[in-house]
Amino acid sequence: MIILNPTDGYDSFFIPKTIFEMSKYVCTIFSWLLLSAFSLDAQPLQKSSSKLPRTIVTTDGELDDVDSFIRMLLYTNEYKVEGLIVSSSQWHYKGDGKGTKFTSEMDMTKQIYGERTELRWPGEQWIYDLVDAYTKVYPNLKKHSANYPTGEHLRSLIRIGNIDFEGEMEKNTEGSDFIKKKLLDDDMTPLYLQVWGGTNTIARALKSIEDEYKNTPKWNEIYQKVCKKAIIYAILDQDATYRKYISVKWSDMKIFYNSNQFWSFAYFWKRAVPQPLHYLLEGKFMTNIIHHTGPLTAMYYSYGDGNPPKGEIDDIYSSMEKAKKNMWGSFTQYDFISEGDSPAFLHLVDVGLGNLEAPHFGGWGGRLVQSETQPNRWEDGTKTAEYNPYTQKIDSAYAQVRWMEAIQNDFAARAEWCVKDFKDANHAPVVSLKHANNLTAKTNQKVSLEGRADDPDGDKLTYTWWQYEDVGTYKGKIKIQNAGQLKSSFLMPNDIKKGETIHMILAVKDQKTRPMTRYQRVIITAQ
Repeated sequence: MIILNPTDGYDSFFIPKTIFEMSKYVCTIFSWLLLSAFSLDAQPLQKSSSKLPRTIVTTDGELDDVDSFIRMLLYTNEYKVEGLIVSSSQWHYKGDGKGTKFTSEMDMTKQIYGERTELRWPGEQWIYDLVDAYTKVYPNLKKHSANYPTGEHLRSLIRIGNIDFEGEMEKNTEGSDFIKKKLLDDDMTPLYLQVWGGTNTIARALKSIEDEYKNTPKWNEIYQKVCKKAIIYAILDQDATYRKYISVKWSDMKIFYNSNQFWSFAYFWKRAVPQPLHYLLEGKFMTNIIHHTGPLTAMYYSYGDGNPPKGEIDDIYSSMEKAKKNMWGSFTQYDFISEGDSPAFLHLVDVGLGNLEAPHFGGWGGRLVQSETQPNRWEDGTKTAEYNPYTQKIDSAYAQVRWMEAIQNDFAARAEWCVKDFKDANHAPVVSLKHANNLTAKTNQKVSLEGRADDPDGDKLTYTWWQYEDVGTYKGKIKIQNAGQLKSSFLMPNDIKKGETIHMILAVKDQKTRPMTRYQRVIITAQ
């Protein structure tokens, strides 16, 4: 999955993938049934399923895809999964079973592997096994949210796509046909196509649409329909099909491209994540998630777990001897290995930051800005690099790292939903504003901010207003009055220019062992 380009925040070298191995909280909170601190009649939380973002996941089944997939399943109440597609990548392909030799189109894997008949293929059974494990914990998950889909439904969405070789898109497959059908249906709400491996199965779906309609009177209508609906969220280029086909033939299709920020959740996390936050990814923190929350999370790969990843040429993870002297660093037992693809679905989880409609706002899936040369492309890199207060340097991964504590605690709390009753588990606070998300103000004018917050478990809450300086166009620091209360205020600076913006974030966290945090964002524009 992974090549690190030499951009800001890192030394100038390449790290190959192991050669072994929305505006408001949907504007309104729908049908939340609050549990008072003394209630015994706990009820699952529910949001309107018609407002949930639609998504299809494509994955090559690498060990970090498995770990991302497990976390993704725990969040399936937050989006509508419409397809689970096994695909190939430059790092993983099955071969055609005929001994056909293949050489990668990608420079890195071409140099590493040369000519191959197959490469590190983990098989296809793993995805069925994970969904079957989800089915076992589903009865408990639905106690916490009525939006969780059944395991049977998720299993019905699994398809095998183009897996024979890296970038293979010459033939239709069950996976490509499934994506094609979704792209052509009459539901015009955005369809997020997550790319955890290569884009080749998506490319094949698009090519079959082109082949069917290109020379017909319907072509322009079909082209516009698909481009309006589809949004690709890609973790790097893991084959050449986006560059060679999709970006050429479907240039109006939106793509969110994450090439730097995902590293904070990937193999290289010890370098990307500041030392004070390492505990969130170390075995002491992870062990409760992996070993005490049921059969689904028990399948999560971690260092020294004695569970060799399927398909690896040389396992450098499952034994402690190799984990201590690993190409990615020195690790202790049950340390986090990698979830490099998780930003793709974390972007879809509405925690109140408004990033779904505006990727440049930043959120749990990182922050992406619109390309100056390719208007349908949003990307990270130097333009989304942010000041890292831990290293006191500009860091190309910090837009993702800044949410690490909240994300990991949310994962830990949510994993417990697999085994605990509602009244014994933690649930996120519900946060809103007593005014609009967008305000205007003049120089030296007092701006009053006020949120409201409730907790389903009756927990005590802490409140923090903070300025997201990297996103607002006004770059000066704002002095916030009563930043630790729901009601806060500040004075518009006298040097702010008309049209410049200030982004204020209200973070509300409950007081539990595994605290959960939700937000609201207020954007103040200078008049």
